[in-house]
Amino acid sequence: MGDVIVDSAVYRHGVRLPVDCHRQDYRALREAASAEHDFVWVGLFEPSHDELSEIADAFDLHPLAVEDAVVAHQRPKLERYDDSLFLVLKTLWYVDEDDAVETGEINVFIGRDFVITVRHGRGSALSNARHDLEQKQTVLDHGPSAVVYAVCDAVVDGYAAVVAELQVDVDEVEESVFSEERTNDGNRIYVLKREISEVRRAVLPLREPMRRFATGSVDLIEAEAAPFFRDVSDHLAQAADEVDTLDSLLSTAFDAHVAQIAVQQNDDMRKISAGAALVVVPTLIAGVYGMNFTHMPELDWTFGYPFALLLMVVAAAGLWVLFKRSGWF
Repeated sequence: MGDVIVDSAVYRHGVRLPVDCHRQDYRALREAASAEHDFVWVGLFEPSHDELSEIADAFDLHPLAVEDAVVAHQRPKLERYDDSLFLVLKTLWYVDEDDAVETGEINVFIGRDFVITVRHGRGSALSNARHDLEQKQTVLDHGPSAVVYAVCDAVVDGYAAVVAELQVDVDEVEESVFSEERTNDGNRIYVLKREISEVRRAVLPLREPMRRFATGSVDLIEAEAAPFFRDVSDHLAQAADEVDTLDSLLSTAFDAHVAQIAVQQNDDMRKISAGAALVVVPTLIAGVYGMNFTHMPELDWTFGYPFALLLMVVAAAGLWVLFKRSGWF
C-alpha cells in the first residue's frame, strides 16, 4: 500500500501540520484535521480497488466514484455524490520521437475536509504542484478549493506544453509540403490529426467544469477561488482554440499535399509523353523508309539511308528543343 501513496498531509490555515500517525492511517489523518478549516490531502498513484476501498471507508467516498477512479479511462467530468465531488481530468504529455500524445488521468475526490487525488499514467506528477502550493500560504488557506485549483492548473499547463509541441510539428509539415522537393507527408499528417483528436478529447469536456468553478456555482468550491479558476478556464479556452487552428492547418496542408501530388503526376505524364514523342517520330521515319516497295521513290538513292538517319536526328532534336522551351523537360 505504501507504494501507491505519493504523499499525505493535514493542513491548517495554509500550513502543513506535523501529525503523529502513519500516512496510511487515514482515519487518524482525518481526525487530526479537527479545526474548522483543516483538511487532508492524500495523493495516490494507480491504486488497486482494495487499496482505494480503504480510503473510501475512511472518507465515505461513493462506490461509483471509487469504481471510476480504479478503472480510469473516463472522460473529463464533474459529478456530485452525497457530500463530496468527483472530478476527472485527462493528463497529456508529448513523445517527440513518435509524434505521439500520451494520456493519463487524475481523479479528484473533494470533500469539506479532504482532497484525494488518484493519478494514472506517468504524466503530470503532482508533487511539484503540492510543493509550490505549500509555499503559498494565502492560496492554500482556501482549503480543498486551493488544491483543486493547483491540480487543474498543472493539468492545463500540460495541455499548453503539448499544444506547443504539436505547433512545431505542424510547422514542419507545412514547410515540407510546400518545399520544392518531393515529399510523402500524408502519413505524418494523419498521425498528427489523430494526436490532435486525442488532445481535443481531453480539453473540450473539461471546459464546462472549469466554467462552473469560475462562476462560483459549485458547492464545496469556495466562491473566493473563482478568480483563480477563471485564469485556468482562460488558459483552457486558449488551448482549445489552438487545437482547432492546428487541426484546420493540417487539413489545409493535406489538401495542398494532394494537389501537389496531382501536379507532379501531370508533370510526369508530360515528360513521359515528350520522351515517347522523341522515339515515335524517328520510328515513323524509319518505318516509312524501310517499306521495300519496288517502285518506291528514293530506294536506289545513294544518300537515302544517311538522309533518313539525319532526318531522325533533326526531328528528335527539334522536338527536344520544343519540349524544353515548353517546360516538359
